[in-house]
Amino acid sequence: MQRLFKDVGVLALAAVGVVYLINPTAGFLEFLPDNLPLIGNLDEATATLIVVSALRYYGVDLSRFLSRERHETIQQQPSDRVYRPDSRR
Repeated sequence: MQRLFKDVGVLALAAVGVVYLINPTAGFLEFLPDNLPLIGNLDEATATLIVVSALRYYGVDLSRFLSRERHETIQQQPSDRVYRPDSRR
């Protein structure tokens, strides 16, 4: 039962974050005005963090799309020309 409340809470926070990011009324739900220097976009960044965290909670990890190496697809092939600085020829 406690797990159900947690799941519903995370889903509700994600929904609020998505609605805040979509914000179809152009500023109706604006907590910090965007024209404030350096802190104007912190509320959008926080909403994005909430949505990404909720997706990760449910098993959708977006951080792997931003990594340089894809561990599942890269297979190292043995090569004859491997640089080894301490080996003798």
